[in-house]
This record gives sequence, C-alpha cells and structure tokens, in this order.
Amino acid sequence: MGKLTTHVLDAAHGCPGAGITLLLYRLEGDRRHLLKELQTNADGRCDQPLVDGEEAREGVYELHFRIGDYFRGRGVELPEPAFLDTVVLRVGLSAERHFHVPLLVSPYSYSTYRGS
Repeated sequence: MGKLTTHVLDAAHGCPGAGITLLLYRLEGDRRHLLKELQTNADGRCDQPLVDGEEAREGVYELHFRIGDYFRGRGVELPEPAFLDTVVLRVGLSAERHFHVPLLVSPYSYSTYRGS
C-alpha cells in the first residue's frame, strides 16, 4: 500500500517548520476535495501519514502549506499581501509507493523534491 508524508524545514531560521497548517486535497477532474487539515509537529512533520493504506489512492493531490501565517507567528514582517502566503504543491501518486514530500521554506522562496 502507498502512503504520503511530508516534512517542512524553515530555511530562514535553520529549524523545523513547527506549527504550520497544511490542507490536503484530492483532485478529481476540475474538482478539489478537502481530505484533511493538519498541523506540523515540533519536528516539522505530521504525526501520521497524510494518506496511508486504503485511503492512498492513485491520483493527483494538492498540499497547501500556510507559510505566511507561520512566519508572521515567528515575528517576521511580511508585506501585505505576502509574497508567499500559501505554498501549493500538486503531486501525482501511485497507490503502491511511499511518497515523501519535503518542503524547505523562507518568506520569499521554497524548494521541494521527492524524498525517500
């Protein structure tokens, strides 16, 4: 069975991205279905896989990371509107593999890759 996990690192402060709100959607055609709203833990990870087992269906998913709220909460002054308020990652998943999606963030940039 497949699963989807993530890990957020705050590249601006050199620490895990703790307390970041994450919305997980599954896309079906032009429709977006909210599956979960989660928050990263002290290590910048979610306590459980985003999808796992039977819920890990092959298809397209979106992860919405609310990094503007995170950086404001750390006292970072951001312009209004923030340059990067929500980072949206659209990923295609196979039901038989583990997909790990690390996200490195700063107020003005982000980077991601398919991790292991």
